[in-house]
Parts: sequence; C-alpha cells; structure tokens
Amino acid sequence: MKITELREKSPVEREKLLLELRKKVRELRFAVAGRETRNHREHRVARKDVARMLTLGREEELNA
Repeated sequence: MKITELREKSPVEREKLLLELRKKVRELRFAVAGRETRNHREHRVARKDVARMLTLGREEELNA
C-alpha cells in the first residue's frame, strides 16, 4: 500500500488497518517458519506496510 493512499484514510481506518496488518504479519511469520508457504516476499511486504503505518502515525504526532 502506498503512503499517499494511507494519508487519505481517516485515523480510525488507519488504526483498524494497522491491526489487520499486524495480524497478517504474525500469520505469515508462522506460515514461513512452518514451511506452509514459500512466498517470503509477502511477509516482507506486509512488514513494510506496518512500518509505513507507524511512520505516518509518528509524523502526525510530531506535526500536531
């Protein structure tokens, strides 16, 4: 997900999305560790999406 798309969302929507992404990262971490999936890239993309969400939240916190 692009940062511009995240900026357009309301803070409530972003918080909900962050919870969903963290759940997805957790599930993917266990799937990769248990060799249930071979798609390691999806795990990396999900982690980076979480980082983008946290960065955006921190930017807003500092600007407010």
